[in-house]
Amino acid sequence: MTDENIVRLYWDRNEQAITESSGKYGAYCHSIAKNILFDQSDAEECVNDTWLHAWNAMPPNKPNVLSTFLGKITRNISFDLYKRLHREKRGGRNIDLVLDELSEIVSGKDDVENHFEEEELKREINEFLKGETDERRRMFVLRYWYADSVIDIARRFETGENNVSVTLNRMRNKLKSYLTERGYDL
Repeated sequence: MTDENIVRLYWDRNEQAITESSGKYGAYCHSIAKNILFDQSDAEECVNDTWLHAWNAMPPNKPNVLSTFLGKITRNISFDLYKRLHREKRGGRNIDLVLDELSEIVSGKDDVENHFEEEELKREINEFLKGETDERRRMFVLRYWYADSVIDIARRFETGENNVSVTLNRMRNKLKSYLTERGYDL
């Protein structure tokens, strides 16, 4: 079934939308949740919550790219659950490393709560990524959007872990400079 037809099912309040979404994007969403949470049952819980959130979001939303829409919902739910589960003590998990790496660029301060500023920051990061090679851009997205491990990225690109780590570190430094030049207080 096409994404357009699945979205139409959501808008028609037809429960088949959830079945179709799960069949087409369940593994994709589960992969996102598992990369963040490292727990099978927590990942399944987040994916199930994704279908509920999608149900509640459509209408009024009518996503053009359903996979991205569902992936973003799953990612946000997974990060929220991760934060709830790890408030007191941070472990040595991959997601902690991802968050630590990004904190070098965008601090955890809540002064970027304004929706306009967040959208502007997203646009700036996307502009930055457009200037990168396809391979570097994909590495960045795999690491910082999907929370893939450095090992998995290295395997995917058939390169060494050190190469991936160095590439990501250089990109973070370059992104930090790029954002600082555009007036962001990092």
